[in-house]
Amino acid sequence: MNTLNNIREYITLLDDANLKSYIRNLPLTTLLEFWDDLSSEEELKIFSLLNTEEKVDLIASLSPGQQEKLIRQISDEHVKVLLEQMEPDDLTDFIQSVSPEARNSVWNNLSEEAKKETRFLLRYDEDDAAGLMTPNYLAIRSNITVASAISFVRQHASEVETVYNIYIIDQLKRLIGVISLRELLVSPDTVLIEDVMEKNVISVLENTDQEEAAKILETYDFLALPVTDSYHRLLGIITFDDVMDVIREEQTEDIYKMGAMDGSTDRYLESSIWNLIKKRIPWLTILLIAATFTTNVLSAFEGLMASSIVLTLFIPTIIGTGGNSGTQSSTLMIRGLATRQIHYHDFWRIIGKEFLIASIIGLSMGVLIILRSVLLPPFVTIEEAAAVGIALCFVIIVATLVGATAPLMIHRLGFDPTVMAGPLMATIIDLSGLTIYFLSAKLILGL
Repeated sequence: MNTLNNIREYITLLDDANLKSYIRNLPLTTLLEFWDDLSSEEELKIFSLLNTEEKVDLIASLSPGQQEKLIRQISDEHVKVLLEQMEPDDLTDFIQSVSPEARNSVWNNLSEEAKKETRFLLRYDEDDAAGLMTPNYLAIRSNITVASAISFVRQHASEVETVYNIYIIDQLKRLIGVISLRELLVSPDTVLIEDVMEKNVISVLENTDQEEAAKILETYDFLALPVTDSYHRLLGIITFDDVMDVIREEQTEDIYKMGAMDGSTDRYLESSIWNLIKKRIPWLTILLIAATFTTNVLSAFEGLMASSIVLTLFIPTIIGTGGNSGTQSSTLMIRGLATRQIHYHDFWRIIGKEFLIASIIGLSMGVLIILRSVLLPPFVTIEEAAAVGIALCFVIIVATLVGATAPLMIHRLGFDPTVMAGPLMATIIDLSGLTIYFLSAKLILGL
């Protein structure tokens, strides 16, 4: 906030030259932090003081709503200059995100070359690997020398997004190899590229899901990942900065699902009230209906509760502890599946391990609840405390196993396991936990 106050004060006090010097020394992340708090006049003033490259970086980093607001404030000629400097993949994302009115204006300001590149990228679904790629990359033939390749890189380096990897293609534009810039620079000038290139190139198909492409790039620590068609022809590359955006979006979606919410990953303040309602109410409706079945369980054991009021007192403790145990287990499984640390073929190893863990935890919690019930209010009898403790042990074991198996099974069926976390898991555990609790107590107390 101090930075924002300083900027507002400097806009009033400083001339353009000194203000420009101050603004250009601010990191992009700092500008983005307080951009929402700026007035339209302040946004336009700051934007006008940046150089073209800084303006492009800022626009590419803003949310769709912020981008459109800013574009509407500057002249068409200025917009055209900025759009020409944007990377093709960033430009395509920008065009897809703005409103139809702004999209028409942006499109009319593009050069024919930019339109051609954008049409090429718009052919692909934005959730596919090809929807993330840029068509600007360095590619050479295998029959040229290292010296020729270095000369080519030097001539075209400014036209591409990254120069760290140079791809080798044949006459049909099929991907046959790759060489790093480092390897290129340390190789003798007269050596042919085919003698020093890496022939086993890891790539993805154009229709590969963007999340899968992101995992591959992250797994191998690549700076870029080539995208090919079904004939193995090189279409473009996915760079690490684009993958970071995908990872962030996917993590946000997973967190929403774990909180029993659907919907897009739009910024909260830019989402309408109706969109936020639509994001929450479907799952709340499902959870409400599912939760009402607990009344059926309570009704079925109404006589048991009447015979032993103590059992009723411990219902919140039982379902709360069971829900926590199941959620812990499901969270471990979901994260393990996401990071590929565990797989479905580990199913029985996982179940065996979770059963052992749950048994030890269940016994520990059972003993703890027995001691607490006998030594502290409401001071129940040792028989009643034992019934609660033993029942709690079984509830924890079952809840933990359900929490471990459900995400694995759902993932095996091809669905997103994150739906089994949070409220949905807690509701399922509540139903099963209450049933186990009352049946166990009934047998132990002989009621």
